[in-house]
Amino acid sequence: QVQLVESGGGLVQSGGSLRLSCTPAGSVGAIDTMGWYRQRPGYGRELVATIGRDGGPFYAESLEGRFTISRDNAKRTVYLQGNHLYPEDTAVYYCNARILTQRWLTYWGQGTQVTVSS
Repeated sequence: QVQLVESGGGLVQSGGSLRLSCTPAGSVGAIDTMGWYRQRPGYGRELVATIGRDGGPFYAESLEGRFTISRDNAKRTVYLQGNHLYPEDTAVYYCNARILTQRWLTYWGQGTQVTVSS
């Protein structure tokens, strides 16, 4: 059983920054693409950014420039750095990863709440 363990959420002041981390726990083989999504109040889940095994990032166009995704393959961890945050960035942020156990499957974290106060 694989679980994605997220950390780093919380309360941030408008204009502030956050850094989220996500690491898989359990019987994990290779890890392919990892990413972050978010769900704002009243909206569906949306892409923030993904990053390939070789480190190539892809961002939602509207968020590029304020968010940076990175990964440490040795630690099997993906990070999301957010800067200049607005109250509209308030959301539950979810980690996502494609992981090989007995076969390739996509896993989701439980989500971590980020609240940006005005």
